[in-house]
Amino acid sequence: MSVQSIDTINQELLNLIQKDFPLVKQPFLAMGEQLGISEKEVIERLLALKGTVIRQISAIFDTRSLGYQSSLVAAKIPPERLDQAAQIINQHPGVSHNYKRNHEFNLWFTIAIPPNSKLGLEKTIEILGQMAEVESIRILPTLKLFKIGVQLDMTGKETKNKTEAPIYSEKKRKEIQPLTEKEIEMIRVLQKDLEIVSRPFDSLAKEAGVTVEELLNQAKVFKEKGQMRRFAAVLHHRKAGFTANGMGVWKVPEERQEEVGYKMAAYQAVSHCYLRPTYPDWPYNIFTMVHGRSEQEVEEILEMMAKETGITERAVLYSTKEYKKTRVQYFTKEMEEWEENVIHQYQIKE
Repeated sequence: MSVQSIDTINQELLNLIQKDFPLVKQPFLAMGEQLGISEKEVIERLLALKGTVIRQISAIFDTRSLGYQSSLVAAKIPPERLDQAAQIINQHPGVSHNYKRNHEFNLWFTIAIPPNSKLGLEKTIEILGQMAEVESIRILPTLKLFKIGVQLDMTGKETKNKTEAPIYSEKKRKEIQPLTEKEIEMIRVLQKDLEIVSRPFDSLAKEAGVTVEELLNQAKVFKEKGQMRRFAAVLHHRKAGFTANGMGVWKVPEERQEEVGYKMAAYQAVSHCYLRPTYPDWPYNIFTMVHGRSEQEVEEILEMMAKETGITERAVLYSTKEYKKTRVQYFTKEMEEWEENVIHQYQIKE
């Protein structure tokens, strides 16, 4: 589906629902008031877009602020075993994204480990590498977060521009604060895909054993504390017309890392921008995820970034196959069960 095939109101609605979903009892009424259409029309339009363009509507929590450890991981696997290895890695409940990319390191996945993990991040990745029989594996944790937040411009007006909109960065993160059981229960329901009905938070509040007011107030507190990055829709990139997904990686001198990172993060088309460690076989330290309607558009945006910053040593890795793409599910039993099975299988002493 191309941007041109979605009418103007839907384009504006999709832009709005990605940015700042109203945390009120009747959110679709509030959205309709912003767009000059009725609540009924908003609901009808979103129901038509759900499953095609819209992937999910829910809270997007900040992994580290909830006490989780996480990392991007790059693995080198013989091409003939890549699909099999990807499926093994996908079985870990904390693996949310997993892609084949056009590089010697051909499998790239993200993983999150809960605060009560018995194995920890590095041991878990080591075991996954053994299970998938990788040739080599590189842990690439975030050393500094410059930006995170996918917001695809459906109108086609802002993709190559810089954005003045607030973005989630290191500056918004606060110290990790212990969560109560009640807060954890509210996280469990807020991370669920929101039902597109007039009062969608009613059923979630009931499930969490709280009032709607309590749930919405707590959601706002999570956001203020930086534990929740935003409540928003995530789109199916390709179905929304964004068929190119390029990971632009840059070799940036240490003394310029912060300056360059924030400059690159300001581009509308950049959804993620991080500082990560380097290795002898991986010299790139700034990672920028760029989304475009074509590889040409992605290359044009990367060229603009290169000209502005003067950074010339770079590479771009395109995802050529999607093995997994989901949201991390926090505080679930599946994680504990996976660890218990692995500890038993590998006879790991706790």
